[in-house]
Amino acid sequence: MIRKLTRLGGLLLLACGSLFPGSAAAQGYIKLNVPYALLGIVNPAVECAISPKSTLQTDIVVSPWKSFDGKHMCFAIFMGEYRRYFREHNDGFYLGANLGMMAFDMSKPYIEDWQLKFENRYCKGYGMMIGLCVGYEHRFGERWLLDAFFGWAWMDSHYNGYSFSGEIDMYPHRPVQPEYPDPFNGSSEWYPNKIGVSIGYRIFQPKR
Repeated sequence: MIRKLTRLGGLLLLACGSLFPGSAAAQGYIKLNVPYALLGIVNPAVECAISPKSTLQTDIVVSPWKSFDGKHMCFAIFMGEYRRYFREHNDGFYLGANLGMMAFDMSKPYIEDWQLKFENRYCKGYGMMIGLCVGYEHRFGERWLLDAFFGWAWMDSHYNGYSFSGEIDMYPHRPVQPEYPDPFNGSSEWYPNKIGVSIGYRIFQPKR
């Protein structure tokens, strides 16, 4: 696992080192979100230090599930994030701001009676997001860390809606229906955009 993640993050860490040659950027971690992995969702991340209290992180989230419990659940997210630590980079609490883009073929989630549910149809489209996160990192051993985090984002999506038979939904639910049928929807909502506990491995030694 370490070798595969190392290959994924090596280029980004080299880029960090070249952009910030005289800083703490020689210290970088490659990470994997453990709860997501247990659900079959791939979420590797690379985090590199750019100052004594700041880091940049890149996340990729891929859900390969064409069907999960009868619902479509296939999506991909690419996200960049700036993190500011209260003590020093990769140690303790931090606040972050992120920006991302996504593509999806999934049943839209919603909350009803404090329960997460999914619509009995699916949507195919793309979108962008901008959000904030809070987290805590704990280093252990010589090269390992744990990263617990939660983020919330404003998501703007554009998509077509389909019934499970594959027919396009020409009349999606809207507060005001358009004069003419239009299958292309647009919506903006606030949703959690990241949550989990990642285990990280430092692949570059910090400069002394």
